Parts: sequence; structure tokens; C-alpha cells
Amino acid sequence: MPLPTMTHSSSFLLPSPSHPPADPADAVSYAVVVLNQRLPRFAPLLWTRAQLRVCADGGANRVFDGMPELLPGEDPEEVRHRYKPDAIKGDMDSIRPEVKEYYSNLGAQIVDESHDQDTTDLHKCISFIIRNPPGPDNSDLCILVLGALGGRFDHEMGNINVLYRFSSIRIILLSDDSSIFLLPRTHSHEIRVDPSIEGPHCGLIPMGAPSSSSTTTGLRWNLDNTSMSYGGLVSTSNIVDGEKVTVTSDTDLIWTISLRNHA
Repeated sequence: MPLPTMTHSSSFLLPSPSHPPADPADAVSYAVVVLNQRLPRFAPLLWTRAQLRVCADGGANRVFDGMPELLPGEDPEEVRHRYKPDAIKGDMDSIRPEVKEYYSNLGAQIVDESHDQDTTDLHKCISFIIRNPPGPDNSDLCILVLGALGGRFDHEMGNINVLYRFSSIRIILLSDDSSIFLLPRTHSHEIRVDPSIEGPHCGLIPMGAPSSSSTTTGLRWNLDNTSMSYGGLVSTSNIVDGEKVTVTSDTDLIWTISLRNHA
């Protein structure tokens, strides 16, 4: 029996359309999570696109300091007021006291989970969003994570682990340079590539377990029932050749693609 197909798109990086999307892949409810790394240049766009905005602890400092820097032609206080998180969640060891007070006074929900040292701040934020989805349920939910890449390597690995912990939820890790998301083995995957905002460099990484059979179309160097594993072949520095890539595999894979600087 063929696997059901899951469709992926980075259309959230495009300017907001003036009409409802005809593409079912675009008809999603977005939530944004901001972690404690420098905001990517497209943070204001994604913040405006999202229906729910959550800062992970020190991510609130990044929004407070970084949004006015990304919008230098506007009054900093007006920008901070406009880009107010709906919730700030984590163990509260990184957020500055004045930032916490500022957003609390604006009505942001402050959720102190310092008692829980077994999960990361991103894990806590994803759990919060799943319990409080911006749409009617989680079926059309897509969580965009800003600041998930860069900084300490163990933090990056913890963030990628969250993709596996919540494999039934669409979660996309974003930096200025790339996006990363999980391709669950339960589906075949159709990745719609918009060359105006992403590519051409891409990769497929068997991070959770080795793959004994992965097959792709739409890449410069396609896989054909190919085995991949650490210590063996890993598909890095590949190139997307068109506007559609398909992937099937017997194990969960990480997909990553470069983002263009003007995105």
C-alpha cells in the first residue's frame, strides 16, 4: 500500500497574499517560537503571520532588543508594544527582569517551569502550543522556531531532538541561512521549492537511525533505494534541480535547505 503524501512549503517566507491561499499546503495555522539567539531578518514577517507567539525564556530579550533593530525606521517603543509575545515560557533563568516586567504589564502570559529540568525550553514551548493551538485543532498547525540554530552545539542537537519528540507536529527550525524539518517515515514527502527564497543547496540527514532505503526525485544527485548512515553516506551539499523534490525513506530523515539572503 502506498504511503500517504505529506506536502511541505516555505511559502510562509513570502509576503502575505491578498487573497486566501489556493494551495492546501498554505492553509495552515502558524505559531512562532523565539529562542535565545539573534533574530533572523524575516522575524517581523513571521511574527505577523503567526496566530500565536511564544518566547522561550531569554527569547523575550531577543524580541525586546532585536525587533527595533530589524525595524530601524520606526519608534522602538511602538515596535516593542506591537511585537508583544502571547506567552513567555521556560525556567526563567535568562530573561532580564525588566523585560519580564515589561511584557507582563502588556498582558503576556508568564509561565515559570523552573521545576522541570528534564526538558528544554523549546520542548516546553511546543507542549504549550499543542495544548493551546491557534487553530481549531492541531491538524493544520505549523510551528516556526526562530533562533534554533547557531550558538552552542548541544542546544542545536536538543532542538533537533524536539523534531523527533513531536514527530506528528510540523515544526520548522529557522535561521538566516537555512531551514530544517523532519520527514517522518510514515509518509512520502513532496517538498515544494520556491527558488526566489530558498535553495539551491540542501541535505537529507539520517540523524535518528540509519536508513537502508531512501529514494528521491528533483535533486542533482538523487538517492535510489540508497543506504545512508553516520560513518557511511550522508546526503549533504546536494542541489535542488527544480521546484519539487520527493522523498521516501524507511526511517525518519532531517531535510535542510539553504535560504536566500533576501528572503
